[in-house]
Amino acid sequence: MKRRIHLRRLDVSPKAAAIYLALLFTMFLLNCALPQKEPLSFALAFAALSCGLDPFVCGGSYLIASALSLSAEVSLSAAVQAAFLTLVFCIYKRLRRPAGYERALYALVAQLPFIFLFPHTSYSLFPFAVVWQKTVIAAFVFLISLMFDGGLHALLFRAFRCRLSAHALAEICLIWVFAGMGVCNAAGISVFYAVSLFPLLAAVFLLKNAAAVPFAVALSLPLCVTQQSALPCAAYAAFSCVSLLFVPYGKCASALSLFGCFLVSQYFEGLFATDGWNVALRLIACAAPAVLLVCLPEKYYRKANRTLLFYRERTLPRIAVNRQRRAVGEQLYEVSSLFREIETAFTVTDAQDNSDKRIRETLIATLCKDCPNRRKCERSGAYDALDKLIAVGCAKGRVNLIDLPADLSSQCANSAGLMFALNKQLAEYRRYAVEMESARAGRKLLAEQARGVSDILRDIALEQSEEYVFSEDESLLSKAFASAGILCSELFLYGEGNNVTVSVTASDKVSGKRLCDAAKSALKTPFALAEKIPLTSDRSCFILRKKPQFDAAFGVASVPKEGTAASGDTHSILRIDERRFIVALSDGMGSGEAARAVSDHTLTLLESFYKAKMPSEIVLSTVNRLIAYSSDETFSCLDLAAVNLDTGIADFVKIGSPAGYLLSGEELRVLEGESLPLGMLEAVHPATMRAELKEDDFLLFMSDGVSSAFGSTTELFDYLSGQRPLNPQSFAEELLSAALARYGGKAEDDMTVLAVRLLKAA
Repeated sequence: MKRRIHLRRLDVSPKAAAIYLALLFTMFLLNCALPQKEPLSFALAFAALSCGLDPFVCGGSYLIASALSLSAEVSLSAAVQAAFLTLVFCIYKRLRRPAGYERALYALVAQLPFIFLFPHTSYSLFPFAVVWQKTVIAAFVFLISLMFDGGLHALLFRAFRCRLSAHALAEICLIWVFAGMGVCNAAGISVFYAVSLFPLLAAVFLLKNAAAVPFAVALSLPLCVTQQSALPCAAYAAFSCVSLLFVPYGKCASALSLFGCFLVSQYFEGLFATDGWNVALRLIACAAPAVLLVCLPEKYYRKANRTLLFYRERTLPRIAVNRQRRAVGEQLYEVSSLFREIETAFTVTDAQDNSDKRIRETLIATLCKDCPNRRKCERSGAYDALDKLIAVGCAKGRVNLIDLPADLSSQCANSAGLMFALNKQLAEYRRYAVEMESARAGRKLLAEQARGVSDILRDIALEQSEEYVFSEDESLLSKAFASAGILCSELFLYGEGNNVTVSVTASDKVSGKRLCDAAKSALKTPFALAEKIPLTSDRSCFILRKKPQFDAAFGVASVPKEGTAASGDTHSILRIDERRFIVALSDGMGSGEAARAVSDHTLTLLESFYKAKMPSEIVLSTVNRLIAYSSDETFSCLDLAAVNLDTGIADFVKIGSPAGYLLSGEELRVLEGESLPLGMLEAVHPATMRAELKEDDFLLFMSDGVSSAFGSTTELFDYLSGQRPLNPQSFAEELLSAALARYGGKAEDDMTVLAVRLLKAA
């Protein structure tokens, strides 16, 4: 019987291979850092395992680095440590979970083979037994391991992706100090200069500011420790300062200035008094980094510079954005005030109506001018009676003989001519009054629109005028994202209450759910991904906004009147923004295409106004007038609900529509109004009400074709009371089917059911 043996296959990308080779080389250098080549590489191996790198590769690299000492006892000690750590971290990898804080215990236990197996010669500095000396060294390696853990994690996953914290920079610097000591001990001072001067020059050329000086000082620390002198620290600080002075003149000038400064420092160190070979090596060690800096293609510097700028903390953009927002807010305030003035201009009280005086003057000038009894009428008070007759005519629109006062009929010799002329003037007055009323209604409509636009602009101005300031919550968010393994190069938090918005720049591969979960843990507020904006090929800006308390599900069932192709009922489900939505059902008078056109027109107007966030009272009055002006006898019944998903508060508007229903658990509420349909009168008085919806509440709107099928409100109420719906679409279809069954299967009118269920937001 043949048995198949499956060899473990390791798929390593070029980038991963480079990382593992760098780890192996650094482990060798770390083992050369201490006088007796104590296995300081253990700290890096432990850090690599904690960062999730392959346990077998990390363990094998540590074993190879230790085997370079050519000592069987050293190799045995390292083999036991490597086997123990590899086994432990393989178990965690098998379980698909990262090692937590307990990994520190594993690092501590792994020091036991060193204490008992590593060959060690006593240091004269320590006046106690060798085993205790090794215990002290083991404790030191253990502490270094914990620090290397954070430093390597920052190097692998955070460097060049976001701004590193001071703590992370210190841990990276510690790795460099011991690795640099290994370079000095294993390869000599000249090689150390060659290795360290290139990053110094690169930092000077990229940063172009004083930040390059502390970086240069950090580079000099291994040499300071090896030589037990602070002079290298001063020398490296001088190298960076001199190079910075020549940066404006280009890379060549900066590199030459470093070379000259290096020659001066070496002169004072007595380099030129030694043999020529040593001098040549030292000069090459400085010249090689300088030449490499000059010869490296410019595109690499541009890419590195963009990376540094992209991940550097920015304050000027925040200031610029705030200034722009203030300017926009002030301009919007001015425009809002302008529309307020327009409203005032349209609502100025009309001049006093003097039509009765004009009619009187016209009658006297035409009929009484040549009348021989004029002076007699003036003395007898007949003109006072004429004023009364004109007032009656203005009220009635026309006068007849019954309206003629006795004083006037007895005095006026031409009463018939007077009546004819007065009725002619009254007809002209009626035409004038109709024109004035139309103009007044138009001015009122324009004034209301100006007020609505002014309110909208004012609200936008208030929102735009709010400055974006740094918040402590941004620090909490940054820590939460870091704890979740999300590297964000930029973080922006603004807004208050339900308008809190978080903008995060992170890798394009980060899921929105991880971001929202991390933001929720930091701010104790649920968030939802509102938008994802691509920035580069691998990075995006994620916009998170506070998640509403509720969500909603909808169901619609409709059937046209028997024999018609189109239903006169139309519905609308519109999300105004992330936190509000409206549902509406419009029933045009009659059926067929004409009725559908009316209801479509009504809902289109409503949607447009609500999208613009126009106040509800202005919306309804404006839509009513526009429908009334559009054509004769086009009316529409309307059910509308505007629901706030944060609070569950719903505002209902009912205009000429049948009763709606709110099913909340065992309770069934009736939503009823008595107003006339939209467009029937110029002044609409809708029935409005407010209710607080809870989780799993059902809102139900229906056209009169459905409600009429049940015969009475009582019968419909009894039917709905026995329902316990779960799905709004099924609920709407079942109610429509029940109504059709009462019509005998044939729709006697347009029939539509609109159901809404409020859900707890996921």
